[in-house]
Amino acid sequence: MAPDRPVLAAALDAGLNLPHSCKGGNCGACRVRLLEGEVSYPNGRPLGLSDAEVADSFILLCQARAVSDLRIEAFELSAPGSSAIKRLPGRIVRSIPLSHDVLGVFLRLPPAEDFDFQAGQYVDVMLPGGRRRSFSIASPPHDSRLLELHIRRVQGGEFTEPLFADPDVHRERGMLLSIEGPLGQFVYRPADAPMLLVGGGTGIAPLKSIVRHVIENDLRRRMILYWGVRSERDLYAHGELKELERRAPAFRYEAVLSEPSAAWAGRRGWVHEAVLHDFERLSATDIYASGPPDMIAAVRSEFARHGADPARLFFDSFDYAPDTLERQRTTAATKS
Repeated sequence: MAPDRPVLAAALDAGLNLPHSCKGGNCGACRVRLLEGEVSYPNGRPLGLSDAEVADSFILLCQARAVSDLRIEAFELSAPGSSAIKRLPGRIVRSIPLSHDVLGVFLRLPPAEDFDFQAGQYVDVMLPGGRRRSFSIASPPHDSRLLELHIRRVQGGEFTEPLFADPDVHRERGMLLSIEGPLGQFVYRPADAPMLLVGGGTGIAPLKSIVRHVIENDLRRRMILYWGVRSERDLYAHGELKELERRAPAFRYEAVLSEPSAAWAGRRGWVHEAVLHDFERLSATDIYASGPPDMIAAVRSEFARHGADPARLFFDSFDYAPDTLERQRTTAATKS
């Protein structure tokens, strides 16, 4: 295993779908116990690892570099019923501006290749030098003719800036992307319990896949979805979610805005606080949370205080890729 690469990156390249989410060291999803060997953290100990966890021999795979051969204990090696990870070409056949900073991109995969995924999973878009950009699949598995991705514009982003500069050009030329997947353990789990889904920003993408999967396969589960964004212009999936609510009596949708205009008549504030206002106890609920690291951290800590069962809390933390963060820091330093 190369000492200059994160353990997680090496595992993914070897086809091992080890548990992970944000890849930035914040969410703790790639936490495993180190049984033998030694690791280092070139960028310092990650925020997603507490003192108690370090003392108990836990490491975060997305940040740890192997100093020696390792033996680890992972708590979930792959998603239930997961399919083999593949690397395939995907052609952009449609790109739609969903909001001022989110683009809906639809990929067609080779017709001769099966691409089986579970609702909630994601794909990596491969960039030069083996670097990756991760995007959740917003379409459900039963509607896989095209893969729907929600791509947020990142200032200085190597992948997103050219895509947003002229999305029509990429569509008309049928731009080819190299993708790898399906990836991730944030997937729908069959059960009878009610589902609470909490999304922030483009974290709505995997939740939309899960909601459509449940509704359109007539799985008859009670679901309530809270989607938190900044202002009205960020509610790019509002109409589609309202239509799903109209079609499915067992599904309820709540939009929560942190910085709405004076004309907004709906919920205001932080999305996790809206949930806690509506639910005194969360012990009888399966919880799916997807969004930025700060939201995920709040859900993990605050929901636990209201009875949420950690074994029934599933989350997907959206964070910038490490090289994007470094590029942004460099750009900011140059401009200062």
